Amino acid sequence: MSHIYVYSPSSAVRDKAAVRRGIARLKAAGHEVELDPATFATHMRFAGDDDTRLAAIGRAAASGADVALITRGGYGLTRLLPRLPYKAIDQSVRKGMRWVGLSDFTAFQCAVLARTGTVTWAGPAVGEDFGTEGEPDEVMQACFGDLVSGQGEGAGWRLPVSERVEAMRPVHGVLWGGNLAILVTLAGTPWLPRIEGGILFIEDVHEHPYRVERMLTQLLYAGVLGRQKAIVFGHFTNYKPAPHDKGFKLGTVIDWLRSQVRAPVFTALPFGHVPTKVALPVGAEVHLAVEGRDAFLLWGHRH
Repeated sequence: MSHIYVYSPSSAVRDKAAVRRGIARLKAAGHEVELDPATFATHMRFAGDDDTRLAAIGRAAASGADVALITRGGYGLTRLLPRLPYKAIDQSVRKGMRWVGLSDFTAFQCAVLARTGTVTWAGPAVGEDFGTEGEPDEVMQACFGDLVSGQGEGAGWRLPVSERVEAMRPVHGVLWGGNLAILVTLAGTPWLPRIEGGILFIEDVHEHPYRVERMLTQLLYAGVLGRQKAIVFGHFTNYKPAPHDKGFKLGTVIDWLRSQVRAPVFTALPFGHVPTKVALPVGAEVHLAVEGRDAFLLWGHRH
């Protein structure tokens, strides 16, 4: 079906069995899977030292693959941003390659978008998504299949009852975002794209709601949120409430944000550190449409 290049640009692979299961499943689905020689490299907490991981990215760009897919996120890409092979990445996309990942990969995506305007894809990772002990999520697999085949035209999801919209004109803008902690890390640097009138989507993991709010205040006060036409929350997972929260929760943060920005704020986008995740074209022009509780991000036929 497609040629998939698997590489490790961030943290070292700790669960090698999961990555191998993911590779086996991709092959069973008919894909040709090429494994970067440094996929399982280790240097401290990283998948090889900086030069090793930069070389892996360069090999991915030169591979001629249809998809470059990360093994996992973690940490490591922010320290590589000044040295990424931007021209090679841009050229690979022009030839049809889709760069796919999430979490720490947000740094790569934002920097590439800021430097070149190139579209990459927020989507699954080999270990976390294809390497599960049970059967991988059907929605994730279907969306990845659409991405690989170039047939994906949009993503839809169901809003909470409280966000039901009777009538809203579709919002048009550049879709961008990803992991909130990474976005905040890039604020004030050349690697955060300056998107005017965009549709920002965010997600995170292991971040208590008060920390989510603190990060959002940074983007608010930096003027980032005020420039957006819409803000869409994905999933924020794996945090523990504290007894002294006394009712302070993620919903509190979302309500506060709505009081601070003019743009509509929606939730429940199926994306983040969760099994069910859609594939999203970061940097592409999209339409956000909402009717009742049905929300849609539409980008048409895009290779």
